[in-house]
Amino acid sequence: MSACTDARALFAHEFGGSPDGVWCAPGRVNLIGEHVDYADGLCLPMALEHCTAVAVRRRADGILRLRSAGFPGTDITVTDIVSRVVPGWAAYVAGVVWAVGPAGFGGADIAVSSDVPVGAGLSSSAALECAVALALAELFGRATDDTGRAVLASACMRAENDFVGVPTGGMDQQISLRGRAGHAMLLDCRTGTVRHVPFDPAADGLALLVVDTAAPHRLVDGQYAQRRRAVEDAARQLGVDSLRDTDSVAALRDTILARRARHVVTEIGRVRAAASALDAGDVRALGPLLDASHRSLRDDFEVSSVELDSAVDAARDAGALGARMVGGGFGGSALALCDAAAVEKISHAVRVAAGRRGLPQPRFWKVAPAAGARRCARP
Repeated sequence: MSACTDARALFAHEFGGSPDGVWCAPGRVNLIGEHVDYADGLCLPMALEHCTAVAVRRRADGILRLRSAGFPGTDITVTDIVSRVVPGWAAYVAGVVWAVGPAGFGGADIAVSSDVPVGAGLSSSAALECAVALALAELFGRATDDTGRAVLASACMRAENDFVGVPTGGMDQQISLRGRAGHAMLLDCRTGTVRHVPFDPAADGLALLVVDTAAPHRLVDGQYAQRRRAVEDAARQLGVDSLRDTDSVAALRDTILARRARHVVTEIGRVRAAASALDAGDVRALGPLLDASHRSLRDDFEVSSVELDSAVDAARDAGALGARMVGGGFGGSALALCDAAAVEKISHAVRVAAGRRGLPQPRFWKVAPAAGARRCARP
Protein backbone atom coordinates (compact mmCIF):
# COMPACT_ATOMS: atom_id res chain seq x y z
CA MET A 1 0.00 0.00 0.00
CA SER A 2 1.72 3.19 -1.16
CA ALA A 3 0.34 5.47 1.57
CA CYS A 4 1.84 3.22 4.25
CA THR A 5 5.19 2.99 2.45
CA ASP A 6 5.22 6.74 1.85
CA ALA A 7 4.39 7.53 5.50
CA ARG A 8 7.24 5.30 6.67
CA ALA A 9 9.67 6.96 4.22
CA LEU A 10 8.53 10.45 5.22
CA PHE A 11 9.01 9.55 8.88
CA ALA A 12 12.59 8.42 8.27
CA HIS A 13 13.34 11.59 6.30
CA GLU A 14 11.81 14.00 8.81
CA PHE A 15 12.56 12.35 12.13
CA GLY A 16 15.21 9.70 11.55
CA GLY A 17 15.00 6.13 12.76
CA SER A 18 11.87 4.00 12.70
CA PRO A 19 8.35 4.61 13.97
CA ASP A 20 6.69 2.45 16.58
CA GLY A 21 4.29 1.44 13.80
CA VAL A 22 2.31 2.58 10.76
CA TRP A 23 -1.46 2.60 10.65
CA CYS A 24 -3.92 3.48 7.88
CA ALA A 25 -7.61 4.28 7.61
CA PRO A 26 -9.75 4.59 4.48
CA GLY A 27 -11.87 7.32 3.04
CA ARG A 28 -15.46 6.47 2.28
CA VAL A 29 -18.26 6.91 -0.13
CA ASN A 30 -21.84 6.72 1.06
CA LEU A 31 -24.07 4.69 -1.24
CA ILE A 32 -27.15 6.36 0.18
CA GLY A 33 -28.28 8.05 3.37
CA GLU A 34 -26.92 11.59 3.12
CA HIS A 35 -27.44 14.24 5.79
CA VAL A 36 -29.35 11.87 8.04
CA ASP A 37 -26.61 10.72 10.41
CA TYR A 38 -27.14 13.67 12.75
CA ALA A 39 -30.91 12.96 12.69
CA ASP A 40 -30.47 9.47 14.20
CA GLY A 41 -31.04 8.05 10.71
CA LEU A 42 -29.71 5.13 8.69
CA CYS A 43 -26.76 5.27 6.30
CA LEU A 44 -25.21 2.78 3.89
CA PRO A 45 -21.55 3.76 3.42
CA MET A 46 -18.61 1.71 2.23
CA ALA A 47 -14.89 2.10 2.85
CA LEU A 48 -12.58 2.84 -0.08
CA GLU A 49 -9.18 1.52 -1.03
CA HIS A 50 -7.88 5.09 -0.78
CA CYS A 51 -6.25 5.51 2.65
CA THR A 52 -4.47 7.92 4.94
CA ALA A 53 -1.47 6.43 6.73
CA VAL A 54 0.34 7.66 9.83
CA ALA A 55 3.76 6.58 11.04
CA VAL A 56 3.93 7.21 14.78
CA ARG A 57 6.61 7.19 17.47
CA ARG A 58 5.95 8.12 21.07
CA ARG A 59 7.78 10.99 22.79
CA ALA A 60 8.08 11.97 26.44
CA ASP A 61 8.75 15.72 26.25
CA GLY A 62 5.23 17.03 25.72
CA ILE A 63 5.75 17.87 22.03
CA LEU A 64 3.68 16.66 19.09
CA ARG A 65 5.64 16.94 15.84
CA LEU A 66 3.50 16.59 12.71
CA ARG A 67 4.77 16.22 9.17
CA SER A 68 2.66 15.64 6.07
CA ALA A 69 3.34 14.93 2.42
CA GLY A 70 0.54 17.34 1.52
CA PHE A 71 0.59 20.14 4.12
CA PRO A 72 3.21 22.22 5.95
CA GLY A 73 4.64 20.56 9.03
CA THR A 74 4.09 21.93 12.51
CA ASP A 75 5.16 21.38 16.10
CA ILE A 76 2.68 21.84 18.92
CA THR A 77 2.68 21.07 22.61
CA VAL A 78 0.41 19.01 24.80
CA THR A 79 -0.42 22.32 26.52
CA ASP A 80 -1.67 23.66 23.17
CA ILE A 81 -3.91 20.62 22.85
CA VAL A 82 -5.32 21.03 26.35
CA SER A 83 -6.01 24.69 25.57
CA ARG A 84 -7.52 23.82 22.18
CA VAL A 85 -5.55 26.47 20.29
CA VAL A 86 -4.33 24.32 17.38
CA PRO A 87 -4.93 25.78 13.89
CA GLY A 88 -5.17 24.23 10.43
CA TRP A 89 -4.92 20.57 9.53
CA ALA A 90 -3.02 19.83 12.75
CA ALA A 91 -6.28 20.36 14.66
CA TYR A 92 -7.63 17.06 13.29
CA VAL A 93 -4.68 15.17 14.79
CA ALA A 94 -4.60 17.19 18.00
CA GLY A 95 -8.35 16.72 18.42
CA VAL A 96 -7.93 12.95 18.36
CA VAL A 97 -5.13 13.15 20.91
CA TRP A 98 -7.45 15.30 23.03
CA ALA A 99 -10.32 12.79 22.70
CA VAL A 100 -8.41 9.47 22.72
CA GLY A 101 -5.00 10.07 24.25
CA PRO A 102 -4.32 8.71 27.72
CA ALA A 103 -3.74 10.83 30.79
CA GLY A 104 -0.15 11.93 30.82
CA PHE A 105 0.25 11.64 27.05
CA GLY A 106 3.82 12.73 26.43
CA GLY A 107 3.75 13.64 22.75
CA ALA A 108 4.60 11.90 19.51
CA ASP A 109 6.27 12.18 16.14
CA ILE A 110 3.69 11.60 13.38
CA ALA A 111 4.30 11.49 9.63
CA VAL A 112 1.22 11.50 7.38
CA SER A 113 0.75 10.37 3.80
CA SER A 114 -2.56 9.97 2.02
CA ASP A 115 -4.07 9.06 -1.31
CA VAL A 116 -7.60 10.07 -0.24
CA PRO A 117 -8.43 13.07 -2.45
CA VAL A 118 -8.73 16.20 -0.30
CA GLY A 119 -11.83 18.28 -0.95
CA ALA A 120 -13.59 15.58 -2.95
CA GLY A 121 -16.18 14.70 -0.31
CA LEU A 122 -14.58 11.29 0.36
CA SER A 123 -13.83 12.10 3.99
CA SER A 124 -10.10 12.67 4.03
CA SER A 125 -10.46 14.27 7.48
CA ALA A 126 -12.07 11.19 9.04
CA ALA A 127 -9.41 8.96 7.46
CA LEU A 128 -6.72 11.02 9.19
CA GLU A 129 -8.57 11.03 12.50
CA CYS A 130 -9.20 7.29 12.45
CA ALA A 131 -5.65 6.36 11.50
CA VAL A 132 -4.35 8.41 14.43
CA ALA A 133 -7.01 7.01 16.78
CA LEU A 134 -6.18 3.40 15.95
CA ALA A 135 -2.46 4.11 16.35
CA LEU A 136 -3.00 5.64 19.79
CA ALA A 137 -5.31 2.81 20.83
CA GLU A 138 -2.78 0.12 19.93
CA LEU A 139 0.20 2.02 21.35
CA PHE A 140 -1.51 2.66 24.66
CA GLY A 141 -3.38 -0.62 25.12
CA ARG A 142 -6.93 0.43 24.26
CA ALA A 143 -9.45 -2.06 22.86
CA THR A 144 -9.45 -2.33 19.06
CA ASP A 145 -12.06 -5.05 18.53
CA ASP A 146 -15.34 -3.96 16.95
CA THR A 147 -16.68 -2.65 20.25
CA GLY A 148 -13.46 -0.76 20.84
CA ARG A 149 -13.59 0.66 17.34
CA ALA A 150 -17.11 1.93 17.93
CA VAL A 151 -15.77 3.78 20.98
CA LEU A 152 -12.88 5.19 18.94
CA ALA A 153 -15.29 6.34 16.23
CA SER A 154 -17.32 8.26 18.81
CA ALA A 155 -14.13 9.84 20.13
CA CYS A 156 -13.12 10.91 16.62
CA MET A 157 -16.54 12.45 16.12
CA ARG A 158 -16.08 14.44 19.34
CA ALA A 159 -12.68 15.56 18.08
CA GLU A 160 -14.17 16.90 14.87
CA ASN A 161 -17.26 18.42 16.51
CA ASP A 162 -15.80 19.89 19.69
CA PHE A 163 -12.11 20.43 18.91
CA VAL A 164 -12.08 21.28 15.19
CA GLY A 165 -15.57 22.79 15.26
CA VAL A 166 -17.14 20.93 12.31
CA PRO A 167 -20.56 19.48 13.30
CA THR A 168 -20.44 16.21 11.35
CA GLY A 169 -22.61 13.31 12.41
CA GLY A 170 -20.23 10.38 12.90
CA MET A 171 -20.92 8.20 9.87
CA ASP A 172 -17.49 8.87 8.34
CA GLN A 173 -15.60 7.76 11.41
CA GLN A 174 -17.73 4.65 11.89
CA ILE A 175 -17.17 3.33 8.37
CA SER A 176 -13.48 4.25 8.36
CA LEU A 177 -12.88 2.20 11.50
CA ARG A 178 -15.45 -0.57 11.03
CA GLY A 179 -15.72 -1.14 7.28
CA ARG A 180 -15.44 -4.61 5.78
CA ALA A 181 -14.16 -5.56 2.33
CA GLY A 182 -16.89 -6.71 -0.07
CA HIS A 183 -19.64 -5.11 2.02
CA ALA A 184 -21.51 -1.89 2.54
CA MET A 185 -22.26 -1.08 6.17
CA LEU A 186 -25.81 -0.38 7.29
CA LEU A 187 -25.27 2.00 10.18
CA ASP A 188 -27.98 2.91 12.66
CA CYS A 189 -26.85 6.34 13.76
CA ARG A 190 -29.11 6.28 16.81
CA THR A 191 -27.76 3.10 18.38
CA GLY A 192 -24.37 2.88 16.69
CA THR A 193 -25.13 -0.69 15.66
CA VAL A 194 -23.99 -1.91 12.26
CA ARG A 195 -24.87 -4.68 9.86
CA HIS A 196 -22.51 -5.57 7.05
CA VAL A 197 -24.46 -6.01 3.82
CA PRO A 198 -22.81 -7.98 0.96
CA PHE A 199 -22.14 -5.70 -1.98
CA ASP A 200 -20.18 -6.82 -5.04
CA PRO A 201 -21.23 -4.81 -8.09
CA ALA A 202 -18.53 -6.38 -10.28
CA ALA A 203 -20.17 -9.80 -9.86
CA ASP A 204 -23.24 -8.38 -11.62
CA GLY A 205 -21.24 -6.74 -14.39
CA LEU A 206 -21.59 -3.34 -12.75
CA ALA A 207 -19.21 -0.67 -11.52
CA LEU A 208 -19.36 2.21 -9.08
CA LEU A 209 -17.83 5.34 -10.52
CA VAL A 210 -16.82 8.22 -8.27
CA VAL A 211 -16.67 11.56 -10.06
CA ASP A 212 -14.59 14.23 -8.32
CA THR A 213 -15.99 17.43 -9.79
CA ALA A 214 -12.90 19.40 -8.65
CA ALA A 215 -15.27 21.90 -7.04
CA PRO A 216 -14.01 22.62 -3.51
CA HIS A 217 -15.92 20.73 -0.84
CA ARG A 218 -16.40 23.14 2.07
CA LEU A 219 -18.11 22.27 5.32
CA VAL A 220 -16.65 25.07 7.42
CA ASP A 221 -18.42 28.01 5.72
CA GLY A 222 -21.57 27.59 7.80
CA GLN A 223 -23.79 25.85 5.24
CA TYR A 224 -23.48 22.39 6.80
CA ALA A 225 -24.20 23.81 10.25
CA GLN A 226 -27.26 25.63 8.91
CA ARG A 227 -28.70 22.40 7.51
CA ARG A 228 -28.08 20.59 10.76
CA ARG A 229 -29.82 23.32 12.76
CA ALA A 230 -32.79 23.18 10.38
CA VAL A 231 -33.13 19.44 10.92
CA GLU A 232 -32.99 19.90 14.69
CA ASP A 233 -35.50 22.78 14.57
CA ALA A 234 -37.90 20.70 12.48
CA ALA A 235 -37.79 17.83 14.97
CA ARG A 236 -38.42 20.22 17.83
CA GLN A 237 -41.44 21.77 16.09
CA LEU A 238 -42.82 18.32 15.33
CA GLY A 239 -42.42 17.33 18.98
CA VAL A 240 -40.08 14.38 18.34
CA ASP A 241 -36.59 13.64 19.57
CA SER A 242 -35.35 13.38 16.00
CA LEU A 243 -36.77 13.11 12.48
CA ARG A 244 -36.11 9.38 12.71
CA ASP A 245 -39.26 9.29 14.82
CA THR A 246 -41.70 10.58 12.21
CA ASP A 247 -42.86 9.70 8.72
CA SER A 248 -44.74 12.94 8.02
CA VAL A 249 -43.69 16.59 7.94
CA ALA A 250 -47.13 17.94 7.04
CA ALA A 251 -47.42 19.81 10.36
CA LEU A 252 -44.46 22.07 9.56
CA ARG A 253 -45.66 25.49 8.41
CA ASP A 254 -42.24 26.85 7.55
CA THR A 255 -41.73 25.73 3.94
CA ILE A 256 -37.94 25.64 4.19
CA LEU A 257 -37.99 23.53 7.34
CA ALA A 258 -40.57 21.27 5.71
CA ARG A 259 -38.33 20.67 2.70
CA ARG A 260 -35.29 19.98 4.86
CA ALA A 261 -37.27 17.56 7.00
CA ARG A 262 -38.85 15.86 4.00
CA HIS A 263 -35.39 15.06 2.64
CA VAL A 264 -34.37 13.40 5.90
CA VAL A 265 -37.55 11.36 6.26
CA THR A 266 -37.57 10.14 2.66
CA GLU A 267 -33.82 9.49 2.61
CA ILE A 268 -34.08 7.17 5.60
CA GLY A 269 -36.75 5.27 3.67
CA ARG A 270 -34.44 5.03 0.67
CA VAL A 271 -31.69 3.55 2.83
CA ARG A 272 -34.04 0.84 4.04
CA ALA A 273 -35.03 0.08 0.45
CA ALA A 274 -31.39 -0.02 -0.67
CA ALA A 275 -30.38 -2.43 2.09
CA SER A 276 -33.31 -4.69 1.22
CA ALA A 277 -32.29 -4.66 -2.45
CA LEU A 278 -28.71 -5.66 -1.58
CA ASP A 279 -29.95 -8.37 0.77
CA ALA A 280 -31.92 -9.76 -2.18
CA GLY A 281 -28.89 -9.50 -4.48
CA ASP A 282 -30.59 -6.90 -6.67
CA VAL A 283 -27.80 -4.36 -7.10
CA ARG A 284 -29.48 -2.77 -10.12
CA ALA A 285 -32.37 -1.69 -7.92
CA LEU A 286 -30.02 0.87 -6.36
CA GLY A 287 -30.22 2.97 -9.55
CA PRO A 288 -33.64 4.61 -9.09
CA LEU A 289 -32.90 5.12 -5.39
CA LEU A 290 -29.71 7.02 -6.21
CA ASP A 291 -31.64 9.20 -8.65
CA ALA A 292 -34.33 9.97 -6.07
CA SER A 293 -31.70 10.74 -3.45
CA HIS A 294 -30.03 13.31 -5.70
CA ARG A 295 -33.32 15.03 -6.51
CA SER A 296 -34.07 15.28 -2.81
CA LEU A 297 -30.61 16.62 -1.95
CA ARG A 298 -30.80 19.11 -4.81
CA ASP A 299 -34.36 20.36 -4.39
CA ASP A 300 -35.35 19.79 -0.75
CA PHE A 301 -32.03 19.99 1.07
CA GLU A 302 -30.36 22.35 -1.43
CA VAL A 303 -26.80 21.11 -0.97
CA SER A 304 -25.93 20.32 -4.57
CA SER A 305 -23.99 22.57 -6.96
CA VAL A 306 -23.79 23.28 -10.66
CA GLU A 307 -20.77 20.97 -10.90
CA LEU A 308 -22.52 18.11 -9.13
CA ASP A 309 -25.73 18.52 -11.12
CA SER A 310 -23.76 18.57 -14.38
CA ALA A 311 -21.95 15.33 -13.48
CA VAL A 312 -25.12 13.57 -12.33
CA ASP A 313 -27.22 14.63 -15.32
CA ALA A 314 -24.51 13.74 -17.84
CA ALA A 315 -23.93 10.32 -16.24
CA ARG A 316 -27.64 9.52 -16.38
CA ASP A 317 -27.99 10.73 -19.96
CA ALA A 318 -25.04 8.52 -20.95
CA GLY A 319 -26.64 5.40 -19.51
CA ALA A 320 -25.84 5.25 -15.79
CA LEU A 321 -28.38 3.19 -13.86
CA GLY A 322 -28.48 5.93 -11.25
CA ALA A 323 -26.35 8.77 -9.93
CA ARG A 324 -26.26 11.25 -7.07
CA MET A 325 -24.04 13.68 -5.24
CA VAL A 326 -22.29 12.27 -2.21
CA GLY A 327 -20.87 13.76 0.96
CA GLY A 328 -21.81 17.02 2.60
CA GLY A 329 -22.41 18.78 -0.69
CA PHE A 330 -21.55 22.31 -1.87
CA GLY A 331 -18.93 20.72 -4.12
CA GLY A 332 -17.07 17.45 -3.91
CA SER A 333 -18.01 14.23 -5.69
CA ALA A 334 -20.85 12.36 -7.32
CA LEU A 335 -21.43 8.62 -7.54
CA ALA A 336 -22.78 6.73 -10.55
CA LEU A 337 -23.83 3.07 -10.78
CA CYS A 338 -22.94 1.87 -14.27
CA ASP A 339 -22.69 -1.18 -16.41
CA ALA A 340 -18.99 -2.00 -16.30
CA ALA A 341 -18.73 -1.79 -20.08
CA ALA A 342 -20.15 1.75 -20.05
CA VAL A 343 -17.68 3.36 -17.62
CA GLU A 344 -15.53 4.99 -20.30
CA LYS A 345 -18.58 6.25 -22.22
CA ILE A 346 -20.08 7.76 -19.07
CA SER A 347 -16.76 9.29 -17.98
CA HIS A 348 -16.38 10.90 -21.40
CA ALA A 349 -19.90 12.30 -21.29
CA VAL A 350 -19.29 13.85 -17.87
CA ARG A 351 -16.05 15.45 -19.11
CA VAL A 352 -17.75 16.86 -22.20
CA ALA A 353 -20.64 18.28 -20.14
CA ALA A 354 -18.21 19.99 -17.76
CA GLY A 355 -16.25 21.47 -20.66
CA ARG A 356 -19.36 22.83 -22.34
CA ARG A 357 -20.33 24.68 -19.16
CA GLY A 358 -16.84 25.97 -18.46
CA LEU A 359 -16.52 23.85 -15.31
CA PRO A 360 -13.33 22.24 -13.98
CA GLN A 361 -12.42 18.93 -15.56
CA PRO A 362 -13.45 16.10 -13.22
CA ARG A 363 -11.44 13.09 -12.10
CA PHE A 364 -12.77 9.53 -11.95
CA TRP A 365 -12.23 6.41 -9.87
CA LYS A 366 -13.83 3.00 -10.07
CA VAL A 367 -14.31 1.94 -6.45
CA ALA A 368 -15.17 -1.22 -4.56
CA PRO A 369 -15.88 -1.84 -0.86
CA ALA A 370 -12.61 -2.14 1.10
CA ALA A 371 -11.52 -2.90 4.66
CA GLY A 372 -11.52 -0.46 7.56
CA ALA A 373 -8.60 0.96 9.54
CA ARG A 374 -5.68 -1.38 10.21
CA ARG A 375 -2.03 -1.60 11.04
CA CYS A 376 0.13 -1.59 7.93
CA ALA A 377 2.36 -4.59 7.26
CA ARG A 378 6.06 -3.90 7.14
CA PRO A 379 7.41 -3.59 3.60
